[in-house]
Amino acid sequence: MSAAPIFTLQLVLGYLAWLLCFRRYVWPWLRSMQPVDAHRAIATLHSFRFFGLVFIVPGVVGPQLPGGFASFAAYADLATGALALLALLLSRTRPLFWSAVVAFNAVGTADLLLDYFHAVRVGLPAAAGELGAAYAIPVIYVPLLLITHVAAFYMLLRSAVRRGTAPPPAAARPAGMVLRQ
Repeated sequence: MSAAPIFTLQLVLGYLAWLLCFRRYVWPWLRSMQPVDAHRAIATLHSFRFFGLVFIVPGVVGPQLPGGFASFAAYADLATGALALLALLLSRTRPLFWSAVVAFNAVGTADLLLDYFHAVRVGLPAAAGELGAAYAIPVIYVPLLLITHVAAFYMLLRSAVRRGTAPPPAAARPAGMVLRQ
């Protein structure tokens, strides 16, 4: 079997395993916390995204790792990790904390989605062996990162709806209520 289907299978199984784990253990734990503590826990996980710089370290990854993938992934991960660290440092200044939480989740989600786009465009699954020691990042670490970004946005939106600062979902609006854009 060639590298591409193995890499793809491992990626899918990584998402499945993390979704099952997240649903059973992590999500109930996050929901039991105060929102600020739950977001700090997620920020702590994402503060380690400086590790993505490994994609540009010669000798850790193969010389044929597509540069169009490696550089963007490395520096966008670094930016996300820095924003997550900033959120942690600002946790006592709530307005700034919440802004940093939104920022690191937005940058981090965009990073991961664009990494998938770049990976497919440059044929990374077929060259997955070039990831070398970094192979585990996309198949084990990235699924958890994307799942926690989705959870963070869900919690942010849910909190905003409860506070009345976001429009309610269409199903929750009174009949005939129209929201102006």
